[in-house]
Amino acid sequence: MEKINEILEVINKVRPYLLRDGGDVEFVKYEDGYVFVRMHGACTDCMGLDDTITFGLEALLFEEVDGIKGVRIVDEL
Repeated sequence: MEKINEILEVINKVRPYLLRDGGDVEFVKYEDGYVFVRMHGACTDCMGLDDTITFGLEALLFEEVDGIKGVRIVDEL
């Protein structure tokens, strides 16, 4: 549960920047070292999404939460 709380703290650090640009990120689950997120709004078809995930969310998670292997995007339902 502590790891989930740490992950949510990091996601909440990134969310204001996404919201400002019309997007959002939703935590889906943490499994086997991977954080699964769902992107919403403008983020779903943004050309910079890979950079946002890699250099934003994933970089912060690597820095602040032990044991993170990466971030995976779950497709919209």
